[in-house]
Amino acid sequence: MVLSYLHPDARILACAVALDLVLGDPVYRLHPVRLMGWTLAQFERALRAIALNGYGGGAVLFLLLAAVWVAGLSACTVAVGQVHAIVGMLVHLYLLYSLLALRDLLRHGWAVESAAQRGDLAAARQAIAQLVGRDLDRMDLAACRRAAIESLSENITDGFISPLFWYVITGLPGILLFKVVSTMDSMVGYKTPQYLRLGCCGARLDDAMNWLPARISWLLIAIIALPIASCSAAKALRIGWRQHAIVPGPNSGWSEAATAGAIQRRLAGPIWKDGNLINELWLGDAEDPPAGGDSDLPRASGLVAVTGIAAAVVSVLVIFACRWARIYT
Repeated sequence: MVLSYLHPDARILACAVALDLVLGDPVYRLHPVRLMGWTLAQFERALRAIALNGYGGGAVLFLLLAAVWVAGLSACTVAVGQVHAIVGMLVHLYLLYSLLALRDLLRHGWAVESAAQRGDLAAARQAIAQLVGRDLDRMDLAACRRAAIESLSENITDGFISPLFWYVITGLPGILLFKVVSTMDSMVGYKTPQYLRLGCCGARLDDAMNWLPARISWLLIAIIALPIASCSAAKALRIGWRQHAIVPGPNSGWSEAATAGAIQRRLAGPIWKDGNLINELWLGDAEDPPAGGDSDLPRASGLVAVTGIAAAVVSVLVIFACRWARIYT
């Protein structure tokens, strides 16, 4: 029964989501995800020192991080729970709260919109730089708003729905494993000479762990759009299905395309990076105008927020149902 300290818990999840919505992601040096990143950097340095910087090195990096942050932290949580059950639950709550980030995602979007409403292009560019890596000098206020919508719609999957999914499926070890993989993808999962081989393991694992949650996000966005007068559930389903492959990667396009269809605005368009035009394609219904108007980012933010809350409610209900059916033993 010691593993019960690691099982999904509907009450703890509800509290963690509430804390995230009220307080946001805690910002301090010893945050678990920051410590994961620091640990990764140390392991990467050690692996490169012994010339383990190829595909095999990437696999070893994953195993080392999983040993420390999944096996190690899970064992610590169980040990604390055995000493005192309430303290074990509080550790579980603290970790779960630290690994969810819906409020912070919405806060970044609001920073862009707040600057745009003031007509402050410099502030809007500074705010969007926290979300995307593009040539800011080519972005007007409309482009900043579009980029914010794209980031919100992409990150609702890997920043919130995917962590929820893996917590429901496998409990605390599952969400810890997802965060290890996500951290690897964000730090070493680049197609550059330095990381093409070392980062391959993390990038492919990230694709695999986001595969099903990305498609769940597509369906949830469409369902949430259904009762909203200014949104279109039908377009969310259709655009998500037909245009998800326009966005690079197997997953992020599902929620981005669904959001474009739902808010009935086109996203993406001309995107410049390092002086190069890297995208000219538009995402969305060709009959819809480009996103960037005064109401577009607030509407997309509301859609993303309600989608995230709905995902959390469904997750809590699924855990309750699994408990009732004695699936978690």
